[in-house]
Amino acid sequence: MNQHEAPRVTSTVPSGHAGEVFRAFLKLGLTSFGGPVAHLGYFHDEFVVRRRWFDERAYADLVALCQFLPGPASSQVGMAIGLSRAGYLGALAAWTAFTLPSAIALVLFAFSVGFLGQALGSGWLHGLKVAAVAVVALAVLGMARSLTPDRARATLAVATAAIVLAFPSAWGQVGAIVLGGLVGITLLRGGGPVAHAELPLSVSRRTGALALVAFFALLIGLPFLAAATGDQSVALFAAFYRAGALVFGGGHVVLPLLQASVVPPGWVSNDAFLAGYGAAQAVPGPLFTFSAYLGAVMGPEPNGWAGAALCLVAIFLPSFLLVVGALPFWDDLRRTPMAQAALKGVNAAVVGLLLAALYHPVWTAGIFGPADFALAAVAFLLLFMWKTPPWLVVVLSAIAGGVVAAL
Repeated sequence: MNQHEAPRVTSTVPSGHAGEVFRAFLKLGLTSFGGPVAHLGYFHDEFVVRRRWFDERAYADLVALCQFLPGPASSQVGMAIGLSRAGYLGALAAWTAFTLPSAIALVLFAFSVGFLGQALGSGWLHGLKVAAVAVVALAVLGMARSLTPDRARATLAVATAAIVLAFPSAWGQVGAIVLGGLVGITLLRGGGPVAHAELPLSVSRRTGALALVAFFALLIGLPFLAAATGDQSVALFAAFYRAGALVFGGGHVVLPLLQASVVPPGWVSNDAFLAGYGAAQAVPGPLFTFSAYLGAVMGPEPNGWAGAALCLVAIFLPSFLLVVGALPFWDDLRRTPMAQAALKGVNAAVVGLLLAALYHPVWTAGIFGPADFALAAVAFLLLFMWKTPPWLVVVLSAIAGGVVAAL
């Protein structure tokens, strides 16, 4: 084999069963606080160090693949681990166990929002919105450091933010992401060689191609189907599928995509949206389970448990299709300079997307005066300098909001 040729995907037979995958991921779903980067650390400790299902190189390559794809990287790594260990049932078991604890918690929170808001006043809900300001500001800072390290990409991020604020819609955000990819292809080519390692998964090219066809068919076809039928369930599935398919750069980027999809049509109020986003920081597991909360608090049906299940499946389905679809082609794809350059531009664009969301709806809905600004500053200080767990900062912000409202 030529020294510059990447090794092919390693074909392996699953060596475990779905039950053991479910048990391992259920423990992680109940205890994995801290966001996607922390989740990858928990996975490494559990599956590389303790259980030895992977070696260091194989795990690193799975992480690299899922960082390249749109969608929630930690959930995608979990799906890939389950797929490797126990086939497609293993992938389903990993996703279910890692996702359900936080999804159930957020649905229960959705049911309690109205009652608790009346019983305790709205101050604590406002505290959740202020906490969201600090959380999103920290996400913007961290992503900007890693994804916009030079003047060209920083400029692209700010330009994207301006475009999104000028055209505040879901399609404006999709257009900004596409524009970022085109700018990357045009201006951001170059860089060092990409390291290659073998992937320990067995997925045929035929299966991968079918999964990719399904991914794009749903992405393109669902909006037309929703318009043709006028069915709210189809429209809801299409909106959440689109959000899950176009999120690059981390779970926090789902915020602007979902806000533009559910708030302007009146499906969810802006206050309820931001209160749920704040609460999502206080539960373990993937941030994408915020979709279950939104499905539960929807005004039009389906809502409640049915709406939560629909939105949860819709937002994670693209990740499953992409993981299965990309595996057989990963070695070839990541060697392509055009793909690497496009990803640089897309990543810079999503920083701008989140920067725009920091202003609207997060800042405009959470900061009304000096007291709100002071609380947001304290929350940011706790997160950034004191490394306080996000769930604790959210709880403290809610308490502080309630106290301020009572004074």
